[in-house]
Amino acid sequence: MRVKCVLCDKIENINSDTLQAKRLRNRPIHTYMCEPCNERIADKTNNRIATGNFKLYRSRVKKDDW
Repeated sequence: MRVKCVLCDKIENINSDTLQAKRLRNRPIHTYMCEPCNERIADKTNNRIATGNFKLYRSRVKKDDW
């Protein structure tokens, strides 16, 4: 399966039988990032977390008493 990175527009081939390929086919909200772009974003995010000024806002999980 041919995929295109959303950041650098690099076209790559991935195995069509993988879970990632299935997600890309069936759910258009999922996007593909090549490995160099993925590593670059992960490194920058980890650096921001290390500064202590990074806040990750997550929605609260409501407890269901049912």
